[in-house]
Amino acid sequence: MTAPDLAARLGGRLEAVRQRIAAAARQAGRDPTGITLVAVSKFHPAETVAAVLSAGQSTFGENRVQEAEAKFPPLRDAWPDLRLHIIGGVQTNKALAACRVADVIESLDRPSLADAIARAGDRLGRLPDMLVQVNTGAEPQKSGIALGEADTFIALCRARFGERLRGLMCIPPVEDDPRPHFATLARLARAHGLPTLSMGMSGDFEAAIAEGATLVRIGTAIFGPRPTSSPAAPD
Repeated sequence: MTAPDLAARLGGRLEAVRQRIAAAARQAGRDPTGITLVAVSKFHPAETVAAVLSAGQSTFGENRVQEAEAKFPPLRDAWPDLRLHIIGGVQTNKALAACRVADVIESLDRPSLADAIARAGDRLGRLPDMLVQVNTGAEPQKSGIALGEADTFIALCRARFGERLRGLMCIPPVEDDPRPHFATLARLARAHGLPTLSMGMSGDFEAAIAEGATLVRIGTAIFGPRPTSSPAAPD
């Protein structure tokens, strides 16, 4: 498929998602401009990301730091307004790389990672914005601070990082109704005066918008099924 054909196909999907976001916002009595679409490009090659950039999307999400490092710096040269979110778990030894490549780290979830990010910020002279990931479903296999520990951890991160701590993120259990999880995250964000709520993916973003999401992370509905393996080596 030629680059213009790919851009046209993905651009149509992108526009359909944007229309669904706007409709969900209006149904919830919200302004659609208060919701940012994060296009999740995990495992998709740079040329596919470029096609979506050509269609007008500027904010992207990647799970793996190493893949983001390989894929996005050259794209920034052509699209300087590009913004990159790291949405997957970050190993402490990847904190420096994450802070170097990302505009936002959505998966701050433990004190050791906060320490590593602070050290990286000192070394680089800059910090990305951050979200605390909360494990609202208490899933042992999933990243995120435990709900019972979230208040203390959020307060510590707010004291440490100030305005760089922008909000919260969650990924509800697949088998659960996501709305109670989204509502819990929204209450927690309000309690801490945090403006950003990253919640909702391709299958549930309308419900997330109804509960107050300001960022929705959508991959499959834009890019189609993910390739089975990454073009970059795993972290």
